[in-house]
Amino acid sequence: MRTTSQPASASNGATRRRVTRALTVAAATGAALALWIVTGPVAGIELTVDRAGATAEVGPAAVAFAAVVSGLAGWALLAVLERSVRRSKMVWTSIALIVLVLSLVGPLAQARTGSATAVLAGLHLLTGTIIIAGMASSAVPARPAHSTAEETRRVAGQ
Repeated sequence: MRTTSQPASASNGATRRRVTRALTVAAATGAALALWIVTGPVAGIELTVDRAGATAEVGPAAVAFAAVVSGLAGWALLAVLERSVRRSKMVWTSIALIVLVLSLVGPLAQARTGSATAVLAGLHLLTGTIIIAGMASSAVPARPAHSTAEETRRVAGQ
């Protein structure tokens, strides 16, 4: 028995969005770890960076952590924008692309070798691309300028 006042289609839409977003975070994390494995342990590229004057190695935990945190942060921002901005997908995608470009400063400034720079930048680009594509595909469509708060909640499945 249904205890909410939402139409079944709104509830199904919200569930689909959550599943798509969770799978996006998982896919970005898995892809980043796969690239790390291929370039690090398999190809032998040492992924080292300068951190506060010391050398640190970028390992699988750091790669997975960064991908999961990035994906969850993107998900949270998209959810907030869907509730507060009429064209949330466009706004979110613009912000995500800016953040992705800015994230490249880390590998470019801190990697110790050219190959480490290339791999770390590749990790950022791969993870960011998957997150941006997956989250954007799950975004609530832009609502008309005259929509009411009730219509917005219905479309967002809340």
